[in-house]
Amino acid sequence: MLGGRIMTEILAPVGGKEQLFAAIRSGANAIYLGTKNFNARRNASNFSAEELKNVVSYCHARNVKVYVTMNTIITDNEIEEAINNISDIAKSGADAVIVQDLAVAYLIKKICPSLKLHASTQMTVTNIHGVNLLESMGFSRVVLARELSFKEIQSIVRQSNIEIEVFVHGSMCMSVSGCCYLSSALGDRSGNRGLCAQPCRLNFKCKGKPFALSLKDMSYIKHIKKLQNIGVHSLKIEGRMKRPEYVAMAVDSCKKALCGIEYDCELLKNVFSRSGFTDGYFTGKRNYEMFGVRSKDDVNASISTLKNISKLYEHEQKNIEINGIFTACKNTPSSFCVSDNFNNVVTVYGAVPEQAKNSGINKERVKSQLQKVGDTPFVFKNIDVNIDDNLFLPVSEINNLRRSAIDKMLQSKGQSVSHIINDFKYDIEKYKSSVPTLRLRFQTFEQSFNSDLAEYIILPLSEIIKHPQCFDIYAEKLVCELPSLCFEENSKLLYSQLNKLWSIGVKKVSCENICMIKVLKDFNFSVIGGHGLNIQNTIALNEYSNLGLKDLTISFELYSKKISNLGNGVKRGVIGYGYLPLMKFRCCPASGQDCKNCSGAPVITDRMDKTFNVICSEHMYSCMLNSVPLYVGDKNIENVDFYTLYFTNEDKSQAENILNLFVNKKPINSDKTTGMYFRKLK
Repeated sequence: MLGGRIMTEILAPVGGKEQLFAAIRSGANAIYLGTKNFNARRNASNFSAEELKNVVSYCHARNVKVYVTMNTIITDNEIEEAINNISDIAKSGADAVIVQDLAVAYLIKKICPSLKLHASTQMTVTNIHGVNLLESMGFSRVVLARELSFKEIQSIVRQSNIEIEVFVHGSMCMSVSGCCYLSSALGDRSGNRGLCAQPCRLNFKCKGKPFALSLKDMSYIKHIKKLQNIGVHSLKIEGRMKRPEYVAMAVDSCKKALCGIEYDCELLKNVFSRSGFTDGYFTGKRNYEMFGVRSKDDVNASISTLKNISKLYEHEQKNIEINGIFTACKNTPSSFCVSDNFNNVVTVYGAVPEQAKNSGINKERVKSQLQKVGDTPFVFKNIDVNIDDNLFLPVSEINNLRRSAIDKMLQSKGQSVSHIINDFKYDIEKYKSSVPTLRLRFQTFEQSFNSDLAEYIILPLSEIIKHPQCFDIYAEKLVCELPSLCFEENSKLLYSQLNKLWSIGVKKVSCENICMIKVLKDFNFSVIGGHGLNIQNTIALNEYSNLGLKDLTISFELYSKKISNLGNGVKRGVIGYGYLPLMKFRCCPASGQDCKNCSGAPVITDRMDKTFNVICSEHMYSCMLNSVPLYVGDKNIENVDFYTLYFTNEDKSQAENILNLFVNKKPINSDKTTGMYFRKLK
């Protein structure tokens, strides 16, 4: 566990100026916000480059840190804009940048190495292996996935050498860590690029239960003392799209809970909730109580509640202690020196005191006037008043000295951190692919078959463990597909399975998540990057290659022309066929639980009666597939080295038929989609 942690940070969401005042005046220690682009809440008000400078100055003057979100996936045509955005963030003096894309992290390290890197929750870090890898890559903080239990968080914090941040309040995506393709598939808007349409909140049904993809808001505020005690550095509130009243109430509740003061949970719920709150992941006892939607009663409760909440942030909090020394000497300009606990010292000068005609300046009255700091964040801890005998100074002059000193102290504290900014340009080398090969991915061993046309046969880890004979059948062609999610509680099991896999003879592994890359390399597996890495740009291709990955599957969210233009020398491919995995669940919509007691793969239906099959993986999580398969066998995507046929629910004969059609560039005789490859997303 990281030593020396003296303060647990309350981190508040800021979508606009009103939320900024609400957060700080309610007692937040840090805020996170977005610029006008490259953030996961692009529909929030957000901030221009000039506005960001002012925000940072305002926050630093009040001892509040500012973290800027660049937590979306970028494409090659956005690299130059991203470089400019990073430069603007550095110029503002912000304290850190929250990132999802390794490309953005790479650019920050090149442009401004002193800017701290925080790994977004959308990096889906679910175990200590992911934390350790990101630390080795220069990250100073990791925001853990929201689906972890307290025991899992505790285990990670105890083993971590860097800061750990945990969400404690706010909306929760059904899909693990908000990594979701449902909005892209159904609404042409990418949640991974900041424009989620939230189709999951619509009335999907599973086993007759409505709103099967809509979870209640999480609230771990009653548990945050536990998180503080185990060494969690930052307690994060979700909500950059929420009202300032929501921000103020959530911050105030967190502050009270940390101080051991009872907070008003009912009032917090009335401000905003979806039929109440859930703490299901925290306790590890997942059930249907986690599911909920925003009802008319919730809306009505909010309307009657909001009026009174603004009182929480009407005025500045007097939470910054300062000291003052007032001096009035004969024949010398009067002065007022003010200092804080962070080595900020300012001195202002005023009029020369006059000889008193009657009684001289009263020290207590001077002190009383100087303590009137108005609506500022300051409170005087101590004021020394040094006055020569029989001198006079008007009260107005004393007040001017105080106002001038306070203004100057705000300016001094609000000065930006001086970041060194490097000029940087990223050149993309053209890439020419080889003749594309085929890879066959199967959900089960029984479904699988060999083919001379197949470069690799890919099977899930559990299938290879159950059927070790598959190595004898497929030999060097066999690739093990690792679970795309490995939670901390499953790490030991997975480690033992990898040992068994090695003993079987399998040496190639497909990896969908950053959390297992280092472990696999330590085993000396040859690692292939799967589609779950969500690679959409040339820099990310190279960054994963530098981590030792042999070749990489490009995100199925990326437009085909952008795929063709990806540069540099890394082998790359795409999914050519398959029911695409849109969402991954740790809380099953069929049972409301984990996968340990699974009674069979459920089916989810939408309002149009379209069906979405769910498959279970390793008893760790389940995955919702698209209602129709992707198929591009009769299309052409240039500059790819391989296509993967991703079989899930098909039987062997169906899979063989699809392979034959794909090879011969013929269409399939069923409903299909060409996916996002041939449809530009917003």
